Amino acid sequence: MPAHPAPTIRAYSPADESGWIRCRALSFLGSQYFDDVLPRRPEPAEPSVALVAADPDGTIVGILDIGVEDALATIDTVAVHPDHQGRRIATTLLETAVPLLAGTGATELDAWTREDPAANAWYRGVGFVEQTRYLHVFVGDGDDTSGFTTPEGLGRPVLTFLHAAVEREAEMRARFRRVHVCRRYVQPLGG
Repeated sequence: MPAHPAPTIRAYSPADESGWIRCRALSFLGSQYFDDVLPRRPEPAEPSVALVAADPDGTIVGILDIGVEDALATIDTVAVHPDHQGRRIATTLLETAVPLLAGTGATELDAWTREDPAANAWYRGVGFVEQTRYLHVFVGDGDDTSGFTTPEGLGRPVLTFLHAAVEREAEMRARFRRVHVCRRYVQPLGG
């Protein structure tokens, strides 16, 4: 397999939107976020850092969006096109982004992810520490919906996304087919 040239890391521009959507969708398809597909890139909160990794032909092969609220910076999206994973693209995006957070007032960077081994290993490998966890519970067709109520005029839930305490993991997994542990990773900034 021929080596890929290193992508260029640069600020996101509106012209990148279709490449951003494609990169994110293809990356997420192979993860537990497979159904978190967006038809448009969300407008980031300000201040924010939005970077892309572009191959020489302009193809977006990596994306990183970080929003800042008060002292907390949050990775809203980090994704690498599946054909380009393992090339340190996410790490290079993060290494480029962290200095750009200086002056925003952020003192901590956090991120949330599910149980994908590669994602969890990456966060730990770039210096994040797990701080907390809870459950993402999806109630779908074929799951036990007894006890669920809906407003007048609506039928039983077809697809519902809920949060639950991690202490209820065994109970949730016994009742519902799709349950994920969601972890919050944190690392200090600027120091």
